[in-house]
Amino acid sequence: MGVYSYIRRKQLHRWMPAYMRHLGERRSEPKPTGPRHVIFTFCDHWEPLWNEVSDEQGSKRVQAWLEGYPALANDYRDADGVHPQHTFFFPGEQYRPAWIDALADLSRRRFGEVELHLHHDGDTRQTLERDIRKYLADLARHGHFSRDAEGRPRYGFIHGNWCLANSAADGRMCGVDDELRALFETGCFADFTFPAPESDAQPGIVNQIYWPVGDLGERRAYERGERARVGEVKHDRILMIEGPTALGMRRKKIPLRIEMGDVTAHDPPTAARIDQWVDAGVSVSGRPEWVFVKVHTHGAPEDEAASLLGAGGRTLHETLAARYNDGVDYVLHYATAREMFNIAIAAMSGKNGSPNTYRDYVLPPPPVRLSEA
Repeated sequence: MGVYSYIRRKQLHRWMPAYMRHLGERRSEPKPTGPRHVIFTFCDHWEPLWNEVSDEQGSKRVQAWLEGYPALANDYRDADGVHPQHTFFFPGEQYRPAWIDALADLSRRRFGEVELHLHHDGDTRQTLERDIRKYLADLARHGHFSRDAEGRPRYGFIHGNWCLANSAADGRMCGVDDELRALFETGCFADFTFPAPESDAQPGIVNQIYWPVGDLGERRAYERGERARVGEVKHDRILMIEGPTALGMRRKKIPLRIEMGDVTAHDPPTAARIDQWVDAGVSVSGRPEWVFVKVHTHGAPEDEAASLLGAGGRTLHETLAARYNDGVDYVLHYATAREMFNIAIAAMSGKNGSPNTYRDYVLPPPPVRLSEA
């Protein structure tokens, strides 16, 4: 594969202008005084039935995480004494009560939370909302999801196959142009889908926490956005929270490396990658000392789980502790997707100091997390 093919496959043509603007904005922003707070969130497109395996094999994958994640996470804590937090974006169409109970056990023990992942195709607004409400009800019965004042689930979202708001060029893997509206109406607080390596769904906005603007009923409505900033919170739409996007060099046939926070067994965490995630400087405008690092994985399959629960996971947390939790230059905060959203809203609301204070700022923990561990 040549350089040109690599650039097209990585969708560089879609996001490079925004990336260059981001670098310019970073240089012009005031430098924060005091330590930088690194809010680290691991979003897992967690699919026990990935590759159409049997329920028996899916159950073994679930059991591997039920046993392996506490064994890993118990060895690490952030500056607040919090263990690494894993957000399991569970595909509603794979609902099995025993698997959701297993995730409830991990959440009850303060190792993470569950949000919604959804693969769908050929939907209408009506069928999409019907299915989302069903999946929310299924998972909420096990104590998952934050609740609003009326007891309705509030959830974070990752779109299956990246194709949010009917964004695929061929029109597959969604079908609903006004998906952002449907998500908001069913209780979604934020989308965590992007960046989308190797997908034409990738937006022309990178390294931002932003509000989609313009006609939210049109296809790919997330393409136009207003960066989240101190002093303004919108209450009539979902928030877009992106992971890091960066360029680097490497000693290979194709010397360009494109970093998009995708953690795999074949591309596990390294000190250099983690440095790029932090250096991307995803933040709320006006609060640059709070750095939001959201990375993603597909952690249920065996090879991925072996890395994430083994050497890859240990390298990740040991590096975060060694380089980004000295209490002088950096302070580390492990956060679930819900907590990251709360901290972002707190920043927009003018809050400062330690992000730890704002983990539950607007959305409370899910009921399962309020029960005894």
